[in-house]
Amino acid sequence: MTDAQTNNKNDDIICITLGKGRLDKALSNALPNLSRERIKSLLKDHHISIDGKIITSASSNKYEGLKVQIAIPAPVSAVAIAQNIPLNVVYEDEHLIIIDKAAGMVVHPAAGHHDGTLVNALLHHCAGQLSGIGGVERPGIVHRIDRYTSGLMVAAKTDIAHQGLSKLFAAHDINRQYLAIVAGHPHPSSGKIATQIGRSPHDRKKMAVAAQNHGKHAITHYHVDQYLDKAALVRCTLETGRTHQVRVHMSHLGHGLIGDSTYGNRQKHHKILPKWSKSGRQALHATILGFKHPITEKYLQYESNLPEDMQELLIILQI
Repeated sequence: MTDAQTNNKNDDIICITLGKGRLDKALSNALPNLSRERIKSLLKDHHISIDGKIITSASSNKYEGLKVQIAIPAPVSAVAIAQNIPLNVVYEDEHLIIIDKAAGMVVHPAAGHHDGTLVNALLHHCAGQLSGIGGVERPGIVHRIDRYTSGLMVAAKTDIAHQGLSKLFAAHDINRQYLAIVAGHPHPSSGKIATQIGRSPHDRKKMAVAAQNHGKHAITHYHVDQYLDKAALVRCTLETGRTHQVRVHMSHLGHGLIGDSTYGNRQKHHKILPKWSKSGRQALHATILGFKHPITEKYLQYESNLPEDMQELLIILQI
């Protein structure tokens, strides 16, 4: 255990005596208004302590009869604030903006990530001039890419542009290509993956290939651009845009992304890559984004080169 952090003066402090069983279950029994997931989040974020010592293990059962202190963080305003965070802007006009997002940046505020997001950066860069269709938490956001995926995405500065872009995404009339470094050598070297994708019945935080008539139809076209040492650089073109689609489909093919702790199939060979196994960064980059401008009707297409960390990974994995 480590020393407890100083609680925010606005936190709601709850003190209880623990009953029998695992810590998370004992807390859940004592605090029925808090879900098990909420309790696990509080443990992870160092908001639960005993005698001034932080407790982080949800499965520990050695605290029966002890008094535990839970600091419930004060609610955070849903309205995103503008923050001066550097952005790599690829294209911008009065209607929309295309950004080359760095890996690690969350797209919009959510639990555990109330600032430092792409939305916070866009609000500052665009001086608040973003489409309101996404609401106060997601102004301008038409689509997302995962926190640890890098690459191109577009945001809307006006409502009419937002509506037009949404129609393009709904009609799958967008050229979206990703580069992924996957474990193993896919065979055949190119193909089409067509499945249903929905929430995993075993873990609601994960997506999974679902049975027919369940989930949403998802299509990915893949092609091996380069064979590597027990790995491959694969180009994935999305016909649809489902949550975690590339990650789920490549894992379904038996070739999970390097560094993907959620869908990566735990490829033992690649544990020799400590930078990737510890960073939480899947080797995935949104490399091409092309579409007809919803206002001017001019076709826009931009390409983003592989970021430095993925280039280094390619060098490491050269045959």
